Amino acid sequence: MQRDRRHETKSLLQHLINLIQERKAAAEGQAAEKKNMADNSIQAATDVNFEVEVLTASSTQPVMVDFWAEWCRPCHMLAPTVAEIAHDYAGKLKVMKLNVDEAMNSAGRYRVQGIPTLLLFKNGQVVEQIVGAVPKDQITKALDRHLA
Repeated sequence: MQRDRRHETKSLLQHLINLIQERKAAAEGQAAEKKNMADNSIQAATDVNFEVEVLTASSTQPVMVDFWAEWCRPCHMLAPTVAEIAHDYAGKLKVMKLNVDEAMNSAGRYRVQGIPTLLLFKNGQVVEQIVGAVPKDQITKALDRHLA
């Protein structure tokens, strides 16, 4: 248990160090790799398409939905991690982003009260919920339990 906590703390610190380095590089005018919230590789979930793109689609492949908002700093911190996961799990996992300010019905339906929140859907049901800007390895451990 103690070892897991140290590992999680180390992962979070590494994540924060990477963010600081990216921001420093950007401030110095260097070409820092920047992944914004509207990453073109990640489809947006809306109240209109949620039924088909998330619930129905999750019967053939798990779907992870990132509930976020433009004003949410932790959401912006988590965005590069979500983009990496979308890339790493391509073909095994569908990743979508849902702006809670634009899709209030879907966010309310799943009682999303804090953001960022990641919900993993399988067969139209939520099978995993992760709240907060957590380290990538914590997310991948949860995903791997359901993708095995």
